[in-house]
Amino acid sequence: MPGSLNPRTVKFAKLLLALCVGSILAAPAVRAQREKLPPEDLEYVQKTFPEAKKTNTGIRYIIMREGQGAMPKPGEKVAVLYVLRLLDGKLIDQTDDRQNPFTFRLRRDEVIVAWDEVLQLMKVGERRLIIVPSELAYGTRGQPPKIGRNATLIFEIDLLDIRKD
Repeated sequence: MPGSLNPRTVKFAKLLLALCVGSILAAPAVRAQREKLPPEDLEYVQKTFPEAKKTNTGIRYIIMREGQGAMPKPGEKVAVLYVLRLLDGKLIDQTDDRQNPFTFRLRRDEVIVAWDEVLQLMKVGERRLIIVPSELAYGTRGQPPKIGRNATLIFEIDLLDIRKD
């Protein structure tokens, strides 16, 4: 019959419409789920670091110095310097000896999840300040006595090198 639609086409159009409407309705909920910081931490971070960008996983970052080198890939060994502070500014840990930097293999569960994510986005020579939600660091267990449960952490990370050893 001229002018009538193929039943398959109608079924496909209905499915496509349902997917579009569903994604529009779900968008605010998805955005809300991506916010990983507790409200009091979020307020402090937004006030203190208004220029910070945010990854899809909720890590906030500021590029303090642009890198010019290569970007590391999973499995490669990286050498970094870092400073770790709590949100209140208290110094927890640091490695600042360029002759003996902290080294580890990327994406081999040797460091917190946030580091594996962020370092893949950095270039050699780059320095970033990153604000890490607890679930991408030490979570509900913390790392007593220095890092409490559900602690938001602030790191400054310098990616010094990608090592081939």
